[in-house]
Amino acid sequence: MDVPGRLVVGRVLRPHGLRGELSVEVLSDASERFSPGVELGAGDPDGPGPLAPVTIQAARLHQGRLLLSLVGVEDRDAADRLRGTWLSIPVASARPLDPDEFWPHQLVGLAVVDRQGRQRGRVADVVPGAAHDLLAVELPGGTSALVPAVAALVTVELEAGRVLVDAVPGLLDPPDG
Repeated sequence: MDVPGRLVVGRVLRPHGLRGELSVEVLSDASERFSPGVELGAGDPDGPGPLAPVTIQAARLHQGRLLLSLVGVEDRDAADRLRGTWLSIPVASARPLDPDEFWPHQLVGLAVVDRQGRQRGRVADVVPGAAHDLLAVELPGGTSALVPAVAALVTVELEAGRVLVDAVPGLLDPPDG
C-alpha cells in the first residue's frame, strides 16, 4: 500500500464574483484547514510537476459553500485559472485518526469479503458523500457497486487486507444481464 505524500482537502469549483473569490468543495472534516494564513498546495498531488503554494487570505460560507480568497488572486480571471485545482496538505500535517477511521488510500485495493467469507471484489475508490462515504467496489466481470461506508454494513480489517461487508441482498450482486 503506497502512502501518499499529500492528502487532498478540497477542490476549486469555480470563481465567485469579480474579486478573485473561489467556490471550494471541502474534502476535509478539519475546518481549520481553511483558516486565514494557512498554506495549501494547489495542483495534482500525484502529478509529475511541483505544486503551487497558495495562502488563504479569507474564508467564508455562502449558501452552504466555502468561499476562499487566496493571496495574489485578485480578480475573476486569476480565480478562473484555478478552476478544478486540487488543494492539498502534507500527510504529516494530517490529524491523528481514531481507531475506527481510515484514510481513503488505506482502503483502496483492499479485498471485499462478505461475512460468509466469500470474496466479492475489491475497493476501487472511496467516494465522498454528504452523509457518509461510499466504497466503490469493483465486482467480478467488470461491474461495480457502491457500498455505504457505515459501521452497520462494513468492518475494515486493515491488517488482514480486507473489508467485511454484510451481504445485503442486491448490494454486491452483479446486475442481471
